[in-house]
Amino acid sequence: MKIGTWNVNSVKVRAERLAAVLQRHAPDVLCLQELKCVDDAFPRDVVEAAGYEAAVHGQKTYNGVAILSRLPLSNVRIGMHDDVDDDQARIIAATAGGVDVVCVYVPNGKRPDSDKYVYKRAWLRRLREYLSQHVDPTGDAVLCGDLNIAPDDLDVARPQEWGDSVLCTPEIRADFQALLDWGLRDTFRMHHPIGGVYSWWDYRLLGFPKNNGLRIDHVLATASLAPRCTISEVDRDERKGKQPSDHAPVLSTFGPPADS
Repeated sequence: MKIGTWNVNSVKVRAERLAAVLQRHAPDVLCLQELKCVDDAFPRDVVEAAGYEAAVHGQKTYNGVAILSRLPLSNVRIGMHDDVDDDQARIIAATAGGVDVVCVYVPNGKRPDSDKYVYKRAWLRRLREYLSQHVDPTGDAVLCGDLNIAPDDLDVARPQEWGDSVLCTPEIRADFQALLDWGLRDTFRMHHPIGGVYSWWDYRLLGFPKNNGLRIDHVLATASLAPRCTISEVDRDERKGKQPSDHAPVLSTFGPPADS
């Protein structure tokens, strides 16, 4: 089972690229972030023509998440299901092929001295609680998405440049570790222990040509599923060409259970 995640940075702008990614990789499940459109404007025709159904949680202009699947989707859940008044479309979950899939777009945080950073850290704490309340850590589950966190300096091309950013602070990395401590494993790190592979490059200052990137997009899997991950990769080529997203897709492939 191949499960991927991709921050498309406007699904309407990237509709043709999305169709190409679905054809090229044929993921069983693909989680999308930053749709930047309401549900009715989502290009379902493109997705359905490629053989996928979609669960969508959109928002005008900002945010928006979706789960695309070649397998039937069930148990679709939108939002955190807590008592916080938050209208930002940043989380959707569903079951596909027996795997509980949680797709998230974590707030960026802007600057460590900003209220947006406070919101980011609070959102991550809410996510940790959401997992505790709604996901079984002993079952097959994945948390996929743009987490806006580079877990380690191995995931940053220029740590001296990005070390004080909201993607790399010790507090934010501790919040990432808290997700792992709940019961998740970083499937990409399992296959790339020395780092140096990135999923995001700034549009500005020749970030991609200079490979000034960070790995902030993740496929995290529970303990029952992670050992079955046979490969995890970044489609760096998707960052090339005309009108790319600033993110590249990340895809992890999982083998069947041992007793199947």
